[in-house]
Amino acid sequence: MVRIGDVIPEFALDVYHHDDVKKIKLSDYRGQWLVLIFYPADFTFICPTELEEAALAYDQFKQLGAEVMSVSTDTVYVHKAWHDQSPAIKQIKFPMVADPTGQLCRAFGTYIEAAGLSLRGSFIMDPDGVLKVYEMHDNSVGRSTGELLRKLQAARFVRENKGEVCPASWTPGAKTLKPGLDLVGKI
Repeated sequence: MVRIGDVIPEFALDVYHHDDVKKIKLSDYRGQWLVLIFYPADFTFICPTELEEAALAYDQFKQLGAEVMSVSTDTVYVHKAWHDQSPAIKQIKFPMVADPTGQLCRAFGTYIEAAGLSLRGSFIMDPDGVLKVYEMHDNSVGRSTGELLRKLQAARFVRENKGEVCPASWTPGAKTLKPGLDLVGKI
């Protein structure tokens, strides 16, 4: 399973993107931030609310130098059918990854063997392909795209400002911390 600090492994994947079925490799996205949004299945209840929210914020992700991809165990053809049918999903402009064998879900630890579905998980990789942030939770609880954007902003800030770290609930422009040896033993 991929852990914080690991370089994500290479995967060749089928995606539904811009009304077309394509093959991509995760390494094609090196040099930019990558946000993977794992969800259980197309044509469900919570998933379209999350993916619509991500679609509405897609330009903000792109302005931060990130590509977003949604991932489920559905096929690209199910992604296409959902995209064609759902007004919420029709707004998606990012690649929708098909993982019907669960290979990518297993690598990221989201796969539910008994159900053949993914847990809700969000993963942020830096331009070197290193996993910096993730959250995972039960499928009955939807996530916040605003919080995912905030975490991307914090990860970018730390990468661009060596020696500084972001405290709880940090947002751009807020005070950061500069850990030093003088803090050892005072925590």
